[in-house]
Amino acid sequence: MISNFSFPTKILFGAGAIEKLPDEMAQRGMNKPLLVLDEGLVKTAVFTRVRNLIPNCVVFSGVEPNPTEKNVLDGAELYVSEGCDSVVGLGGGSPLDAAKAIRLKVTHPLPLAEYDDLIDGWKKITADVPPFIAIATTAGTGSEVGRSAVITIEKTNRKTVIFSPYLIPSLALADPELTIDLPPHVTAGTGMDAYTHNVEAYIAKGFHPICDAIALEGTRLASDHLPRVMANPHDVESRGYMLLSSMMGAMAFQKGLGAAHSLAHPLSTEFGMHHGTANAVVLPWVLEFNRESSRERQEALARQCRVDDIIERTRQLNELSGIKPRLRDYGILEGSLEKLSQKAIEDGCHLSNPRPCTVDDLLRLYKQSW
Repeated sequence: MISNFSFPTKILFGAGAIEKLPDEMAQRGMNKPLLVLDEGLVKTAVFTRVRNLIPNCVVFSGVEPNPTEKNVLDGAELYVSEGCDSVVGLGGGSPLDAAKAIRLKVTHPLPLAEYDDLIDGWKKITADVPPFIAIATTAGTGSEVGRSAVITIEKTNRKTVIFSPYLIPSLALADPELTIDLPPHVTAGTGMDAYTHNVEAYIAKGFHPICDAIALEGTRLASDHLPRVMANPHDVESRGYMLLSSMMGAMAFQKGLGAAHSLAHPLSTEFGMHHGTANAVVLPWVLEFNRESSRERQEALARQCRVDDIIERTRQLNELSGIKPRLRDYGILEGSLEKLSQKAIEDGCHLSNPRPCTVDDLLRLYKQSW
């Protein structure tokens, strides 16, 4: 068997790295970038700091918490009308994913649904995309180093993965100073998202020992440092390790994810639940579901984190982060679970779950999580 491994992302990491942004843009001929972010970030000191570094940017702040096809089309229209030559994404996974898709749309005319990874849409994506710098302000999705964007398509109301190596940012800029003022619930949700990415990637089906090694250490970093940043939000060292865990999770999940993500995606599209929080609530039950099919890998995760049981550690991390244990705690209606399970089975993430999933399995996991 011949395997294909690739880790080409350029990363500029460290406290104060944001000050290098003008130099990095100049190296790439970025003179008039579209700055993509969400409305909430516009009101923060982080936005002011970045805007002062790149005064010639055009600001697009119309990204929703779960980015939609309309967000992408609106951003691409502004890019073209203002004569932009590049893209800078600022924020968590939603703005960075939207920025990737905007970058795609300004040079690729097909509807976004045509680039769906489930139908091999990656074959229609070429290298003809503008320069793109991704600046992370949360430690969760790791979108700043990833080659995919998750966008909700209007026709299906389904989170759709758009994938291509050409979507990898030209540069990932990871400065832990930009994450220290995150609200506690955002730190918790994004932190557990990073943890879930690493855990699910490690136990996912498939042969990728490089991703496995990265996911093991990424899990340990989140297990060690998420409790520390929850206790002391201005712990810049632990904030840095959480950014590393986040990026490592995104590198690792090119191998695949699992049922937790298939369960979490509809919770966001149907109820607006924060993606990382949704992952956190369902992950212990998914790990229980997968216990026999991934026993050795779960034991390896526990050893790496220096704990007796990775499922119990997951529940403990949720508790330490202030994440409530049940879907009902987040307004999810019991009567919606069957519909949600139908949506979840359509999501491709469960295809790499170590134990095959039926729609009845996913419904049972929703019920256990509820």
